[in-house]
Amino acid sequence: MRHTLPIAPQFYVTAPQPCPYLEGRMERKLFTALQGEHAQKLNDTLSKQGFRRSQNVLYRPSCAECSACLSARIRVADFTPRRTHRRILKKGADLRRNATSPWATEEQFSLFRRYLDRRHADGGMADMDIFEFAAMIEETPIKSRVVEYSRPAGPSETGRPLAAVCLTDIFDDGLSMVYSFYDPDLTDLSLGTYVILDHIDIAREAGLPYVYLGYWVPGSRKMGYKATFPALEIYKGGRWQDLGNPGDHRAELHPLSVDPIAEQVARISLPDTRVPRDV
Repeated sequence: MRHTLPIAPQFYVTAPQPCPYLEGRMERKLFTALQGEHAQKLNDTLSKQGFRRSQNVLYRPSCAECSACLSARIRVADFTPRRTHRRILKKGADLRRNATSPWATEEQFSLFRRYLDRRHADGGMADMDIFEFAAMIEETPIKSRVVEYSRPAGPSETGRPLAAVCLTDIFDDGLSMVYSFYDPDLTDLSLGTYVILDHIDIAREAGLPYVYLGYWVPGSRKMGYKATFPALEIYKGGRWQDLGNPGDHRAELHPLSVDPIAEQVARISLPDTRVPRDV
């Protein structure tokens, strides 16, 4: 006689540490391992509930007294570029996209180091070496791509140098921009925004309804740019909803603003990953 037993992932909570987005606050994450033959299904399911991937881990902010971080995604079918977006696309007309397998290269790492040194020298990734960079790119148990953007060569250059790179996960309902970086000298191209706009085009061409941008944090200057995209949804109160007026969302700090961990875990919907068992 054969029965099936569900495989339930185990959830854990990180120790508090300073928040990288809001000064004076402490960050804590709820996380689970992403591994095994059902990794893709688990990633798809939890990403729809506000989780993000970092290598072989899925995590979601679960701060003790703060509920500011809100997962954000763009509805591809409803997105219409604004005038600013059209100007950025026009400026980037000479960029060339190349989607490859998740494999790290020295050219990518060189661009990554320049980006960190100029834009995030005091961030949590500032000390990453080439081996840690390779792990970030290559350690993925799900369907992922590295999307490279090259530019025409300048004086004394050859070939097409890298201008931007994005590590992208492929979900059953969209694309997730896990991490992107770009040439800090090409400020006139607005490459961070360009890469998002291009991912919207990629998703549209693939028939995928969403582009996941990670977390939007009201009150954080680092994350404010995400609210400028039309057709943006946020995951709040256990459901996806239109962003609406960004000013209506506050970076709440209150001991009752976050449910206990046990209640949060109990409400997480898990995929059906049953395996047969002989009895």
